[in-house]
Amino acid sequence: MLFRADRDVPGLIVKFGNYPLHHGGVGAIRSLGRLGVPMYAITEDRWTPAAHSRYLRRAFAWPTTGAEEPAALVDGLLGIGRRIGRPAVLIPTDEEAAVLIAEHQKELAELFLFPSVAPELPRRLASKQGLHELCVEHGVPSPAAAFPETYADVEDFARHARFPVVAKNREAFVRRRSPAVPGTTRVEDRAHLLALARGWGDRPGVILQEYLPREQAEDWIVHAYFDENSSPLALFTGVKVRSWPPHAGMTANAYVVDNPELAALAEQFVKRIGFTGIVDLDLRFDRRDGRYKLLDFNPRMGAQFRLFESEAGIDVVRAQHLHLTGRRVPEGEQRAGHRYVVENIDLPALLAYRRSGYTTPHAPERPAGTEYAWVAGDDLRPFFTMMARFVGPGAQHLYRLWRSSRRAVTK
Repeated sequence: MLFRADRDVPGLIVKFGNYPLHHGGVGAIRSLGRLGVPMYAITEDRWTPAAHSRYLRRAFAWPTTGAEEPAALVDGLLGIGRRIGRPAVLIPTDEEAAVLIAEHQKELAELFLFPSVAPELPRRLASKQGLHELCVEHGVPSPAAAFPETYADVEDFARHARFPVVAKNREAFVRRRSPAVPGTTRVEDRAHLLALARGWGDRPGVILQEYLPREQAEDWIVHAYFDENSSPLALFTGVKVRSWPPHAGMTANAYVVDNPELAALAEQFVKRIGFTGIVDLDLRFDRRDGRYKLLDFNPRMGAQFRLFESEAGIDVVRAQHLHLTGRRVPEGEQRAGHRYVVENIDLPALLAYRRSGYTTPHAPERPAGTEYAWVAGDDLRPFFTMMARFVGPGAQHLYRLWRSSRRAVTK
């Protein structure tokens, strides 16, 4: 290693909602824990994979839904901070946590370290409508979109739309209520759209978006950490090979691929909006017009962040901890050609992609190395805990996601 982390400043994984099989949190615990940083985590219970990492000092079992009042969540965080007993770097793993931290910086600053960002910005970025408006404002390509306010608006859209289209939930915080659609839903024709819209109520909480056909597109990802001047201290690009549910879910398999054009696009956009902190971006390259179109801007650590590490040993979580503790973040090129695999979802994703006949054009044939989400020779217990929870309820949940995505496409 070309650097030393401040071992007097702990890290705290902050997550709200019930998703115990979260490999990103485990990755962050390992990443900083291997540097000797004391690690703490909020977990659903004491039997999550994160709670069993050898690098975790303590798990704070705090089951939440994301629907709690912000004041209650802030009070709970402050209580955990007091139990830790010294300022800790906050590492949110979901939009609810990232938005809460941004909107309550004054209350949390006494006990925690985190990037200072415009309080309203993370919520706007996490919203599909807010992100689309920012893209339009700053000239960043994104899929054409409509935001119907009534069923009549949907009917009007259906008369003029070019199908298929994509329907998504407009806001990020779908765990707080019943979502209008099950994730990303492909809508085949006018009749299908109107049938779906009848179940959306008087005020549809959806975005209707241009469909970018996968046969003419490539899925790319950008992970980065930006300082207080919105300058990147670590910036990485890669290509998504498979996701689960297929073509519309979380990353199951990805590669590091150097892409200077994409890196410049991401850096310019973040500079224009003035964001500070870790970002996880999803973009789709549309070969029909040669443009990268921004689909998602996650103002937080992405679950697959451990795909990316520089030759100096820096990932985005390490970059944040070093920067917030006043240490230099060493420069270094990304490890091009490295692969990331999420074991429990990549096999079903592989089978589904083979059935569809689709492959990612930019996926290297032979990886330079592989980072597994769960298996680690120096920290095996999270893998076995994941397997114990995955068999049964976890596998059934993945199956329901796959079935809902298939029904959405085939209706």
